[in-house]
This record gives sequence, structure tokens and C-alpha cells, in this order.
Amino acid sequence: MAARDGGSEGQGLGWADQWDYKFNDTNKGDLAVSSQKPTKKEKLAEVNKKMKAAASTGFQKAKVVATVGAQKVKSGSSAGVRWMKEQYEKRKATKA
Repeated sequence: MAARDGGSEGQGLGWADQWDYKFNDTNKGDLAVSSQKPTKKEKLAEVNKKMKAAASTGFQKAKVVATVGAQKVKSGSSAGVRWMKEQYEKRKATKA
């Protein structure tokens, strides 16, 4: 009746296997495989990998935003300088 013997593969898990926390479908009850837990170092490495990926994505977004902002400042500054130059030229022309 247990899923560990080859005859009950089509019937699903047996009663005991449903409640066995060490049993999973990928290893078909091989307790040696399922009892291996990742070490603390491996867990930290996985977390660090995910954090680096997230930080890299965030950095790329920040870089794009900063670039667009700098372009807006540049175009705004040049428009302001042009406007001041035009105003100066107008006053200079009216005084002359």
C-alpha cells in the first residue's frame, strides 16, 4: 500500500507516506536524499545571490532615472540661459 513499493505508483501516496514529512515525490521515499538540508552557508549564498540581483536591477533603474533627470536639467538650463540672453538683447535693442 505504501508508495515506496513499485506496485502502488498509480494509486498515489499511501496513508503513512502522506504524513511522513521526510517523504517527497521527487525522491520516491529515499530518506537519504530528502534528509539532506542545505547548510547555513548555502542558504546565505542563495540569499546573497538574490539580493545582488535585486540590487543590480535597482541600480540600473536608478541610473536610468538619474540620466533622464540630468538631461532634463541640462535642457532646462540651456532654455533658461537662452531666455535670459533674449531678454538682454531686447533691452539692449530698446535702449539703443
